[in-house]
Amino acid sequence: MVFQKIIHYVPTTGVVEENSGKKNFEGLFDCTHDSTSQQIWINNIPEELSRNSLHAKLDHNGKPKSAVIFGATGLVGRELVRILISKSKWKVYGIARRFDSIPIQNSNYIFISCNLLDAQETEKKLSSIIQNVTHMFWITWAAQFPLDTKQCLDQNLAMMSNALNLILPNNNTLKHVSIQTGIKHYTSFKKGENTIFDEDFPRVKDGCNFYYALEDLVKERLESKVAWSVIRPGLIIGNSNRSLYNVMGCLCVYGSICKYLNLPFTFGGSRECWEEVCIDCSDARLVAEQHIWAANDELMYGEAFNSTNGTSFSWKEVWSIIGKKLQVKVGKEMFMNDFWYAKAMNDKKKVWKEIVAKKGLVESEIEDLANWDFLDALFRCPVKLLAKRDKADRLGFRIRYKTLDSMLFWIDSMKTLNLIP
Repeated sequence: MVFQKIIHYVPTTGVVEENSGKKNFEGLFDCTHDSTSQQIWINNIPEELSRNSLHAKLDHNGKPKSAVIFGATGLVGRELVRILISKSKWKVYGIARRFDSIPIQNSNYIFISCNLLDAQETEKKLSSIIQNVTHMFWITWAAQFPLDTKQCLDQNLAMMSNALNLILPNNNTLKHVSIQTGIKHYTSFKKGENTIFDEDFPRVKDGCNFYYALEDLVKERLESKVAWSVIRPGLIIGNSNRSLYNVMGCLCVYGSICKYLNLPFTFGGSRECWEEVCIDCSDARLVAEQHIWAANDELMYGEAFNSTNGTSFSWKEVWSIIGKKLQVKVGKEMFMNDFWYAKAMNDKKKVWKEIVAKKGLVESEIEDLANWDFLDALFRCPVKLLAKRDKADRLGFRIRYKTLDSMLFWIDSMKTLNLIP
């Protein structure tokens, strides 16, 4: 990797860890020193300083950079936009089918609404902006059909094909393509091994995992002429009202309704998912930073990286703290095996509209933020989704978050953007 400087965000305050020597930071920032690992924990470092340090390599030659982000309104896409536009030499184009209800305003950012399944619309709307793009980030997917079906695979393959068919023949400046898939790369929900997956774990033979099709398409089309990488996050913790699988949106809407109706904040799922470490989470900030970190390397061809917070948790450990953050009643018996969110929340759309109106929130339908079928499936997942991040660590990526801190941070973020009370 070109990038070797080690910087490490930790909790909600933007804690950064940098192994550049303890004496360089003490006296400048509020520091604590871990004598066991010989690491410095720097508290409340100015955000702009940490960003500039992390992304200095991207501007090392002084040439302007131009990124196109497919999926710019999603959990990671919004963060990627935010980080890149903070750099003066970046021009960013955000692509998504639906407009963002909370648009990002910046002179270096242009949003384009486009249905990538329509080849003609893709060419019409994007042909004027792709000639000088230097970096492409693919963080979108078509969710019309169920996962692991041939229809889902075909749609996602068509979307990326339409984008590549337009960009590759009309662009001679492209340096790197970064695509995002996920830990589901390693397992099928129908069957799977309970292991901690590394990037070399073999593909699952049954089903139609569209992740494989995307990787194969990029490998075939780029033909070692353009660098590319794959980022594989776990359960993404972030903030978006344009994401189908948004666990924090689910929990925040559920908590808001519980508070409004004076209902207990209940975990409905399997006892295994409640008590055991069953899934790795990925802070949207971390995943966005890892995309940029990988995009630094113009000699990387087909490297895949797991992208997780690096800390384990169980829902039992964090549930009451999340409930307290949402100011909702948490009973002694927080776990219920026979509680289903889709059933309990089925008649609560009007309640959510009342909350939005009374609290003056950003106008939204309940399904913009919450997907109850997803939450029921997540809390009853039959396989453990855990992944090693040793590969990225060895190559210099050191950003980590405590998962509870990630959750609390994004609850605050949703409150700040007036999405929840």
